[in-house]
Amino acid sequence: MATSTPQVITCKAAVAWGAGEPLVMEEVEVSPPQPMEIRIKVVSTSLCRSDLSAWESHAIFPRIFGHEASGIVESVGLGVTEFKEGDHVLTVFIGECMTCKQCTSGKSNICQVLGLERRGLMHSDQKTRFSVKGKPVYHYCAVSSFSEYTVIHSGCAVKVSPHAPLEKICLLSCGVAAGLGAAWNVADVSKGSTVVIFGLGTVGLSVAQASKLRGASRIIGVDNNPQKCENAKAFGVTEVVDPNSCEEPVAQVIKRITDGGADFSFECVGDTDMITTALQSCCDGWGLTVTLGVPKVKPVMSAHYGLLLMGRTLKGSLFGGWKPKSDLPSLVEKYVNKEIQIDDYITHNLPFDDINKAFNLMKEGKCLRCVIHMPR
Repeated sequence: MATSTPQVITCKAAVAWGAGEPLVMEEVEVSPPQPMEIRIKVVSTSLCRSDLSAWESHAIFPRIFGHEASGIVESVGLGVTEFKEGDHVLTVFIGECMTCKQCTSGKSNICQVLGLERRGLMHSDQKTRFSVKGKPVYHYCAVSSFSEYTVIHSGCAVKVSPHAPLEKICLLSCGVAAGLGAAWNVADVSKGSTVVIFGLGTVGLSVAQASKLRGASRIIGVDNNPQKCENAKAFGVTEVVDPNSCEEPVAQVIKRITDGGADFSFECVGDTDMITTALQSCCDGWGLTVTLGVPKVKPVMSAHYGLLLMGRTLKGSLFGGWKPKSDLPSLVEKYVNKEIQIDDYITHNLPFDDINKAFNLMKEGKCLRCVIHMPR
């Protein structure tokens, strides 16, 4: 335990000053952790599609994005007993307080106390811990990992083995875990089943990996990016459909090649029209559609009631149903034991100064995950 009181730290952060504007490297002041908070030195952070979507939208600015990250605890606030200086941690965009109705239900990972934070503030006091020249800078998803140091609620961090490589396992703090969990926890994909996945980014390909490990007999990937279709086989996808080359609606194609529809369909794009297509693509009676994407526009979806009347189910999935503190350490262990793969999702490794290049690569559809490496 530290004997001295933590002080303000000045460090480098990539600050977004406006929608779609290149991030600017700024000297930011990072406040000491308040009660039940920890301050971490970020080691590695990867760019997730939702960072890009929020950066492009007219959200709250100035802001420090980033939420898929790993780091080392630098200092702890009052009342924190779970962490100490030097602990290796993953950050998480939904916390686990362990005591609310949702956390104790055994049915959900949607913590009532540390749920999705949308206002760019800390859960505890609705203030920020970042400033530039005295001007407050807002957080993103209660993490803000595009900074050399960040402050997070201790409930939004997960202690991990010091032997696990932080530059790899950062992907488990969002995208890869979300896909694995959607297939295992939310859908419970069964052996011999037919799976269709809309969107072959990191999340969709993680659904593919999980479905393959469960013994699905057919894993059909749907994407209009030929490069992603080409790469998908390495993650377990058995066949691909490019909607641009189809002469009929893609749902009709899926129903035709699967004798009436897939057992499971996953929407990993973040498009409400695609949710409807995914629902149309699964079979009558027991077809299950899981939606994981976060829509940028048109948040309201519509579907003919007959799809549900005929026995289909539509489920939502946030972070794959994983309870962060309870479940993530076992996923890290699976990676260390080579039971799941992470490395192949990392298409680019970039120094922190090149963070805008990561945004461009994702915008152009030329990457899965770019891992940003912080200065040592």
